[in-house]
Amino acid sequence: MSYPIEVALRYLGSKKRAFISVGTTFAILGVALGVAALATVMSVTGGFQAEFREKVLGVNAHVLVIKYSTDFREYRSIMEQVSKVPGVVGVAPFSINPMMLTHGDATATGVLVKGVDPARSLGVGAEGASTAVLDLPRHILPGGDLAGLRRPGSKPAERAVPSLPEVPLLEPDAGARGALAPDAGAEIDLLKAYEARILEDERAAAARDAALTPATTRAAEAEGAPGAGAEEAEAALDEGAPRGAIEPQGGYGSVLPDDDELPPEVDPDPCADKEQIARMPGIVIGAALAKNLSLDLGQCVTVTSPTIGFSFANGAIKPPVAKRFRVIAIFEAGFEQYDTKLAYADLYETQAFYDQGDTVTGVEMKVDDIDNASGIAREISKLLGSGLYYTMDWEELNHGLFTALRIQQIGMSAVLALIIVVAAFTVIATLIMVVLDKKKEIAVLKAMGATDGAVLRIFLYQGGIIGVAGTTLGLLLGVAVCKGLLVYGFPLDPKVYFISRLPVQARPQEFLITGCIAILICLAATIVPSLYAARLRPAEGFRAQ
Repeated sequence: MSYPIEVALRYLGSKKRAFISVGTTFAILGVALGVAALATVMSVTGGFQAEFREKVLGVNAHVLVIKYSTDFREYRSIMEQVSKVPGVVGVAPFSINPMMLTHGDATATGVLVKGVDPARSLGVGAEGASTAVLDLPRHILPGGDLAGLRRPGSKPAERAVPSLPEVPLLEPDAGARGALAPDAGAEIDLLKAYEARILEDERAAAARDAALTPATTRAAEAEGAPGAGAEEAEAALDEGAPRGAIEPQGGYGSVLPDDDELPPEVDPDPCADKEQIARMPGIVIGAALAKNLSLDLGQCVTVTSPTIGFSFANGAIKPPVAKRFRVIAIFEAGFEQYDTKLAYADLYETQAFYDQGDTVTGVEMKVDDIDNASGIAREISKLLGSGLYYTMDWEELNHGLFTALRIQQIGMSAVLALIIVVAAFTVIATLIMVVLDKKKEIAVLKAMGATDGAVLRIFLYQGGIIGVAGTTLGLLLGVAVCKGLLVYGFPLDPKVYFISRLPVQARPQEFLITGCIAILICLAATIVPSLYAARLRPAEGFRAQ
């Protein structure tokens, strides 16, 4: 061992021959607290990122392909193309739409009902070595069974074709024949034919009104004319109309019931019949949503499209579409936003809510390495470079969440790193006091032939030992705090933080980075006192004597 290290270890002690001086103790404790705080915060913020990533990937795919148009009927060919991209291990279509779920008197709005292919998306009844795109099955609570998600004999929805009026036939006269000749104004004659048809319909309607008016007038005259008999009034009625006195059963003094409810024999409730419930399509809902709707396995829930009144689409006026589903499974992703606002149903069943036929919202994929999902998404985007499709990966899909978490980790780490900087000033103060206290010894060493470099190394070693000791103690303290948080768990409000417990992920590389930064800061803090001691002349050390 060289004498600079021996002298540095000796200077760490006190004049009273204690193991370590008070100044050195506080310097080590300051570094240790800063390192422990920084390591703990990095582990907690990293735990948040890992937890949210696990929750997001538990119910979502790694890469999505979405068409800019709502008419995505060519999804099968897109699936075949993207399945050949290296790194893609699973492909499945999906549709997602906001719906309203009702059970009894409880209603949940804004619920996203996702239509999935049971075999491709969840691996239910999959043949061969196909990989399920979603990890939903491992989040299913005990008792749930995904096998009933698709009913036997189900097939894709058919596109509703609106009924168009018949094209009027042109009269086979010379004018029409000339009009139908090329470049002879066929469109003008066609418009004239439509106009003739409209006029004909108007004349027919006027004739019907004229035929009804005399009968109505005669009925009014028969009723008001003196001496007119009931026979004339009845003769004015249409054939098949009820004749004679009509009085409701119970008379006109009957009272309607207060509750506007029809008896079961008039309007039977399908949700009250177990046989009808067993024939309903299956649906998978979140645990929090099931609690809010008081739903349990095997019960019936009504899913309604959230349209107000009638809507016009595809040339037809449609009322809101409502379908009844049977709860076959309940999942708990541990993410409050998913557990309350997400449900899964068969793709073929969800297509029936919108008369678009066999169309989907997009195609989702699972990749072998989630960290390479962005690169695979770029390759797929180049493959489908027609401008009709948009490709995104799981991190882009949740860009706001993960960006906020990353900024939070960087910001909190930078703030807590200031604790180590403050501790470094304690190291500087300790070394300066040692240099001022050891001027005589330094002068003796230099008079005996010690070089400036040797004196410089003495105090660099002293600062390095303080840094290493404080860093080691801080890392051990950080590991103990992280283990305590994992064992006992710090409760969180899931409505605020989306998770119920404080997540901690103690990764060795983060602890190693924290330790290296702390040691470098401590070594940098020793430069000024070490240079001052190295430049001290022997005469200056003995001048005070």
